[in-house]
Amino acid sequence: MSLSLVQGRALVGLQAPAVTVEVHLANGLPSFTLVGLADVEVKEARERVRSALQNAGLEFPHNKRITVNLAPADLPKDSGRFDLPIAMGILAASGQVDASRLAGFEFAGELSLSGELRPVRGALAMSLALRQLKVSTKLVLPPGSAEEAALVPDAHIYRAKHLLDVVQQFLPPSNEPTEPAGDGWARVQTTALPAQAHYPDLSDVKGQAASKRVLEIASAGGHSLLMIGPPGSGKSMLAQRFAGLLPPMSVEEALETAAIASLAGRFTLERWAQRPTAQPHHSASAVALVGGGSPPRPGEISLSHHGVLFLDELPEFPRAALEALREPLESGTITISRAARRAEFPARFQLIAAMNPCPCGYLGSTVRACRCTPDQVRRYQGKLSGPLLDRIDLHLEVTSLTAQDLISAPPGESTQAIRLRSTAARDRALLRQGCTNQALQGQAIDVHVQLESQAIAFLNKVATQLGWSGRSTHRTLKVARTIADLAGSETTQLTHVAEAVQYRRALQAT
Repeated sequence: MSLSLVQGRALVGLQAPAVTVEVHLANGLPSFTLVGLADVEVKEARERVRSALQNAGLEFPHNKRITVNLAPADLPKDSGRFDLPIAMGILAASGQVDASRLAGFEFAGELSLSGELRPVRGALAMSLALRQLKVSTKLVLPPGSAEEAALVPDAHIYRAKHLLDVVQQFLPPSNEPTEPAGDGWARVQTTALPAQAHYPDLSDVKGQAASKRVLEIASAGGHSLLMIGPPGSGKSMLAQRFAGLLPPMSVEEALETAAIASLAGRFTLERWAQRPTAQPHHSASAVALVGGGSPPRPGEISLSHHGVLFLDELPEFPRAALEALREPLESGTITISRAARRAEFPARFQLIAAMNPCPCGYLGSTVRACRCTPDQVRRYQGKLSGPLLDRIDLHLEVTSLTAQDLISAPPGESTQAIRLRSTAARDRALLRQGCTNQALQGQAIDVHVQLESQAIAFLNKVATQLGWSGRSTHRTLKVARTIADLAGSETTQLTHVAEAVQYRRALQAT
């Protein structure tokens, strides 16, 4: 048979559209033509496949005109994932494997020149997309990629170490006894979620009771947080331990987070079901934060999906990068649009930001005197726009500890104890309204906040005096509702609103 069809998958964002690898062998001048909007990486597969077949002891049809079409032709294809299906297509077209037995299988894998199979990017994203599309198929993947893809429940994943391991499973019918499959070919079973993910413990942070209280509120309600304080006050330590306060990940959350990491080539099995904490440097561009490129790749906000995005030295980030965060903070998704392609990535993260109050860092500090002029302080704080600050729920001033307090203070409260309280409060909100307090919108705020009359009068007075926008008022209401949930209260009382107002401070140059 001179024509064969082998199934594979491309990657467009988190989607995995089907690609049919059509291979035709014809008489004529020997050539190897690859068509179907293939990127440079895919076109290079010609040399990899040729060498892999020869070095594996298989026959490469040198005297034939080989045409490989990746259909559909208008879908861009990239990476080396099509090496294995192209090789299987050539072997099927030349009769070295049984083409009829390839039905029901899909292949992805990069070939080395010796025929060894190398991992490919996005294996977990591909397996998850198949599950969401309700496509029942068997995936043949290299080591590493197969273990990733097998994390999806009920997935049919087979691991192959070498091209010959794959060929042995699809040989034409023969009267000769077949050799038993070795460890090069195996069905990979689904991995269960770990009992408990491991995070740095908040007990490492001495003192800072007020800061830990705000972290508890943020984790209970899903609120974003800005910490303002001098150098060495513990802002980074607090932020790096925040993910441990969030509830354990569900299977769906773990799969979504791992699929995005796999798409970016950052996934490791050791971090399976562990909430990510992305900490990009302040020199990161807007594309690095929100994603982009051609083909579109996820940015840091998507890599922190269902986790924490920690932006240290917030005013030092480029203005364009910070302003690009405004829409994802509201919607939980980011759409990357290019002239030829469009991709949507989830970005439901919790923003934890930290900054110094002034360029030297010691404005208002009791440890050292500030040497900045009021004009320098205003310019520094003015790097953060009002609309961005308006979207951050909690503003916290973190103070420095004296040397005596730092040395003699006992260990702080553990992450586990705080997580139990915040998870209980989050469960109350989910039972009442089906979402976290931060996600309340429109009339749902009026229905579920349940403000008492005294709290309403107090909030109206504060909002008028401070000149709050409607967004600031609503975010204060949602923080107050979280504080009420932590207290186990059915209604939002004056004390809850008063505490929420304290966490809604604006930056002021003094």
